[in-house]
Amino acid sequence: MPLFGTVHGLALIVITIIAGICIREGKRGLVWPRAMLAFICLSVFPINQLALIGVDFEPAIERFIPFHLCDIAAVTAGFGILTRNPLLCELTYCWGLAGTMQALITPNLTLDFQHPFFWSFFIQHGAIVIVALYLPLAMKWKPRNGVVLRMFFWNQIYFFAALTMNWALGTNFGFLARKPKTATLLDHLGDWPTYLFWLQLLAILLIILLFLPFRRSINIWRWNRIGVSPHHE
Repeated sequence: MPLFGTVHGLALIVITIIAGICIREGKRGLVWPRAMLAFICLSVFPINQLALIGVDFEPAIERFIPFHLCDIAAVTAGFGILTRNPLLCELTYCWGLAGTMQALITPNLTLDFQHPFFWSFFIQHGAIVIVALYLPLAMKWKPRNGVVLRMFFWNQIYFFAALTMNWALGTNFGFLARKPKTATLLDHLGDWPTYLFWLQLLAILLIILLFLPFRRSINIWRWNRIGVSPHHE
């Protein structure tokens, strides 16, 4: 699929339209957007595996372990929008807009729109981003005090867990072992392992920018202890 080509552009436009409809209906108090988005997020990984039947990707083990950041974000999004769990919502908002949004803009996708995985890819990543927007815009969700440090902590948990799995299994979760074959932002951050350092700095910057809009209603810096704040939303 050509990056920023007609098909890619149309896919992004469709996702934007669906996001607008879901948020509008959610503001009206309708339940179906939450139910639909939760179902998509929680069912998309096995659907992806079915869509990839007959496609030979290496290393094959990555196809059966949902440990890419977007796979985990799909789980946090699905359960977060259903349960309103504070930590799951914070992770979804952070990872959905800082990580999955980038995957939509520069998708690691070599298959065109005629292949089932093209559809499952954009459905998965689109649903995560829509949930990340739906939480604050339709559900009036707000993060808790200390969210910036808390998200930095959980980012480090994923970062080192993915590095460990990549070392042990020869995988490339989080693209921390090597860059994807398609063009992405990582191409501008130097070679491995240099780009890992810049990726960390970029993640910190994005976390701060994402939670700045909430600074008037919460203290985005102060953190009492992991997962606990005096303002439990």
